[in-house]
Amino acid sequence: MNRARIDEGIRQMRFEELLDRHERGELGQELAAQRLGVSDRTFRRWRDRLKDEGPAGLKDRRLLPSGKRAAQAEIERMLGLYRDTYSDFTVKHFHEQLVKRHSYKLGYTVTKVWLQRSGLVSRAKSRSAHRKKRPRRPMIGMMLHQDGSRYAWVPGDRRAYDLIVTLDDATGEIYSAFIVEEEGTASTFRGLLETIERKGLFCSLYTDRGSHYFHTPQAGGKVSRSQLTQVGRALRQLGIEHIAAYSPQARGRSERAFGTLQDRLPKELRLAGISSVEGANDFLRNVYIDDYNRRFAVQAEQDGSAFVADSNGAAGDILCVQEERRVGNDNTLRWKALSLQLPESRLRPSFVRTQVRVRESPNGSLSVFWGPHRLGDYAPDGSLITQGTALAA
Repeated sequence: MNRARIDEGIRQMRFEELLDRHERGELGQELAAQRLGVSDRTFRRWRDRLKDEGPAGLKDRRLLPSGKRAAQAEIERMLGLYRDTYSDFTVKHFHEQLVKRHSYKLGYTVTKVWLQRSGLVSRAKSRSAHRKKRPRRPMIGMMLHQDGSRYAWVPGDRRAYDLIVTLDDATGEIYSAFIVEEEGTASTFRGLLETIERKGLFCSLYTDRGSHYFHTPQAGGKVSRSQLTQVGRALRQLGIEHIAAYSPQARGRSERAFGTLQDRLPKELRLAGISSVEGANDFLRNVYIDDYNRRFAVQAEQDGSAFVADSNGAAGDILCVQEERRVGNDNTLRWKALSLQLPESRLRPSFVRTQVRVRESPNGSLSVFWGPHRLGDYAPDGSLITQGTALAA
């Protein structure tokens, strides 16, 4: 074995040892590079090569047989794909699609360099210093974020829709995401219910001060803690603390998630041939949320979970609009533009002038209660589906 190859093996072993210590936080990058006898830039380049190509990436390029022709052909194929299909993708997203859909073998770094050399991608500008991020909660289930982003999410449809996302502060993992015509109380309840059914009850919810979340007596002022919205009432019933954000920067965790989603989700929908809200929501539920979490969620600082199982199923009855109504002389009650006819009941001959409680679920279905008794269930159009069990005349 010649001397060059011996030196290369020693260099590789030494580099991997120092990189391991650097990633464990025992050694700064500058000191690690000094001990290896190279510049910071070289240390970062070797780190990227190891990540992209494995141990083979650390071999001295002078000792390798030239693969210039094969690599050049692959580079030309990559550049053509970018021009024809992926010109609006970031380099990272583009490289993921190359590997996923086109059996591409070259690493991310070489892809970025050739896109920049070809003038297809501009070099990123240096970032200025910014405010320090708020530390994440140490355990999942301690605090969740919910927010909506209005955007033209669906390819081929220029209309803007709201994407409602509920995610964990500790990891950034998305638990619920769907597209609706407009954000509001129903979409909030839907996202919370999907999350609780999937994970359980949690400790606190962090949101903006939208009118469906909070009453704000004075514009731009503090939210009311005594006058609750339907969402506030439901969270209080469930024992979940509701935290109001007082600036866009305070919602940085969800704002950064939406930045990633706006960049990637419409492109993923386009590649999947999806052009409807229904198809987009199926894709989110069955494909994209899990893919996003694998790619972007981080490890929580602490093991364990602050989620608690909703063992008695209370969330389903609480996460809905609840309002009192008085029954009219014809044994009907008004709900928005609907007239709900109460069925006959063994409880009493008539409910005229009786105070009843209406619950509207996130899907628009309705139920009418008198005290603890369920008098009837109604479809979103107001037609009676069932009347209270064992209460029919």
